[in-house]
Amino acid sequence: MTTRRMRTLSLGAALLLGLTLSACGDDEEPSGSGSGSADSGVETISEGTLTVCSDIPYPPFEVQEGGEYTGFDMDLMKEIAAGLDLELEVKDSGFEGLQSGLSLNSDQCDIVASAMTITEEREANLDFTEPYYDSKQSLLVPVGSDIASIEDLAGKKVGVQQGTTGKSYTEENAPEDTEIVSFPSDGEMYPAIQAGQVDALLQDLPVNIEHTKDGEFEIVEEYSTDESYGFAVKQDNTQLLDAVNEQLQELRDSGTYDEIYNKYFATE
Repeated sequence: MTTRRMRTLSLGAALLLGLTLSACGDDEEPSGSGSGSADSGVETISEGTLTVCSDIPYPPFEVQEGGEYTGFDMDLMKEIAAGLDLELEVKDSGFEGLQSGLSLNSDQCDIVASAMTITEEREANLDFTEPYYDSKQSLLVPVGSDIASIEDLAGKKVGVQQGTTGKSYTEENAPEDTEIVSFPSDGEMYPAIQAGQVDALLQDLPVNIEHTKDGEFEIVEEYSTDESYGFAVKQDNTQLLDAVNEQLQELRDSGTYDEIYNKYFATE
């Protein structure tokens, strides 16, 4: 944000007017959303606002309830935005555009928070924060299914989310005659297995755990894939990247990160 300098006027009346206007402007915070950017020191696409793109729903990381966004990622984003003296705006976006860098490069948002695994392929188009979550992949099936492992997917239909590491893992490890069905998001995958359109879902463990809570589905296998999630920003946006990393570290140091983590992942 820039401040316009007033030119000194030679006439006394004009000078007095100029001083009066200057006093009114300098003693108050700028109106509107711009004050956040001035306080935080980071440039954003909308002054005073941290705009976040996320593929929603993806519980327990991103959930929309009554117009409010919650979940592990969203709660962290709220804390990070507050720490930067910025308002938070969330945009629901398709995952393909998020992981390819299209959403950031077209200035739809400042940062991506969408349970995104840090990979070399994605790092070619995005810059990631320090990891904030370690994850596994998993196989979800209906209770009573004859599928007990990934090898049992032969001749079966398995749902995956397009553009994800779960899809890559399935392609690399499932039997050749497995029918892999790609969906835009978990919002389409879960109804598909509920309707019997697919026999299993292979995706991130925390998301599949959410689907076991109704007692109709179970996780039969977990896969350690050394995956870590990171928030993503446009390449070379080191100002925002450093600021978010600093906020993440402060959340860890203060214990706030653990509080949010335990809210979603603590076991009894």
